Amino acid sequence: MSGSLFSVIVPMYNEEEVIGTTFERLKQVMDSLGERYELIFVNDGSKDRSADIIKQLAEQHQEVVLIDFSRNFGHQIAITAGMDYARGDAIIIIDADLQDPPEVILQMIDKWRDGYEVVYGKRVKRKGETWFKKATAKIFYRTLRALTNVDIPADTGDFRLIDRKVCDVLKGLKEKNRFVRGLVSWIGFRQTSVEFVREERFAGVTKYPLKRMLRFALDAITSFSYKPLKIASYIGFTISFFSFIYLVIVVYQRLFTNTTTAGWASIVAINLLFNGIILILLGVIGEYIGRIYDETKNRPLYIVRECIGQQQDEEAPRLQRQEE
Repeated sequence: MSGSLFSVIVPMYNEEEVIGTTFERLKQVMDSLGERYELIFVNDGSKDRSADIIKQLAEQHQEVVLIDFSRNFGHQIAITAGMDYARGDAIIIIDADLQDPPEVILQMIDKWRDGYEVVYGKRVKRKGETWFKKATAKIFYRTLRALTNVDIPADTGDFRLIDRKVCDVLKGLKEKNRFVRGLVSWIGFRQTSVEFVREERFAGVTKYPLKRMLRFALDAITSFSYKPLKIASYIGFTISFFSFIYLVIVVYQRLFTNTTTAGWASIVAINLLFNGIILILLGVIGEYIGRIYDETKNRPLYIVRECIGQQQDEEAPRLQRQEE
């Protein structure tokens, strides 16, 4: 598709050590296309000089846009904001840490020109990651696919290209606890993959420690599956069944044998077990109720402190619609 406009969305949080190099590599890749493009950097409440660096670049390069959040709203919300502001016929999402090679974008664009509306990057190898990170990622994707009816590809992240029509559909999905790659799979359209080797982080530290990874996994599961809620029913029926059998055995022993013995240890152990199960199930239910509560408040997904770049004036109404 000649004469196309491409939007590259780069969420960033405390990336001053790498963001300059990220810009240079993205610019080199996009310049090689010989077509129009914009680089949308979304500053997710960074506490370092990330935003200042992009401001300077925006003064020197008209294709650079900075969306500066008022505080940290989260990686998935930063991606959402980028899509709200993107004007391109095709939108590419890539993290700032250079683990996803910008050069793969050219392969994604080739697939898009072949007629695919979603092209996601599929990791065939993950360099510089611990065995724990690889194992938990594998477990997460397999568990998610088992719990949901949505075909979310394994070993993929948010590095992907989406068509304009896909972006417009995503902008109409207003849920607060967002799992973007799951939403992209849920809406359908023609999708394919591009395989690549994920590199080591260029500089800085990961923005997904264990606590945030667990929260991310909860958002993914609760957004696309209610099967965890069914666990309460399954466990309840199972416990009731075995409890009834045990009751029959106890009554039989009491009436026809002398094997029954009095003791509090077994009773305490059983009570602790069942109380633990009940608390776990209440926690699962609480996660869903908490997300319902977030939805009913209807607060905006994000607040922008300022927008710097060539599209600031014409894109202001998009933020207003987002808040409404």
